[in-house]
Order: sequence, then structure tokens, then C-alpha cells
Amino acid sequence: MNTRTRSRSHPNSHAIGEAKERLAESFLIERGLRLVARNQRSRFGEIDLVMRDKAALVFVEVRYRRSMRFGTPEATVDARKQRRLILAAQHYLSLYPTQLACRFDVVAIGAQDDIHWIRQAFSL
Repeated sequence: MNTRTRSRSHPNSHAIGEAKERLAESFLIERGLRLVARNQRSRFGEIDLVMRDKAALVFVEVRYRRSMRFGTPEATVDARKQRRLILAAQHYLSLYPTQLACRFDVVAIGAQDDIHWIRQAFSL
């Protein structure tokens, strides 16, 4: 008998999340950004994508929702999530210092893979 507790999320949520991050990455590359790093983890959290947009280093949070029943994907990037992303970005910058301007973008993906790119979604 398996004694592990079941996750509340969908069994393939990790695979779906990875696929949506790749979709967001392709979308941004098509618009001229360059990939610097993926899935940068720290004790503060994870940065989905780190990209370069001309003279800016962009920390990208990818959010996906199968349904808008409980709100839009971008609405899930609340103040708490923003704080965690800022701390994770500061940690990244302590490891990889840069003179580039930095910004936080959100790529929100809906059920039909419709993409809403929010540049400068929030700031430090």
C-alpha cells in the first residue's frame, strides 16, 4: 500500500508547468529577447526565466490557468509572490552581478494558450 499523501495539484502539473514555461520562452524569443537562464532556484523561491531584452535583464514569472473561474493567471502574482521573486532576483544578482537595468515581467497563459505579456509588471 502506498502511504504517500496525494498532492492537491493535478498529477501532471509539473509537466504542464514546464511546457508552459517553454511556450513563454519561445514567445519572448520571437519578440527579440534572449534566454540567459531557466528555473533559477534559491531558498527564496524560483525564477522561471531570466532573459535579456536589449539593455535590460528580465526576470520572468510564468503563470498558467486552465480556467479563469478563480481569476486570471496574472492575478496570482500577488504582493507575497512579488516579494519572493524580488528576493530570488536579488540572490541571483549576488551570484551574477550586472550593470544592466533589471525588470520583472509576467507572462500569463490562459487555457487556449493565449498569452498576455506584462512588461515591468512590478518593481523593487
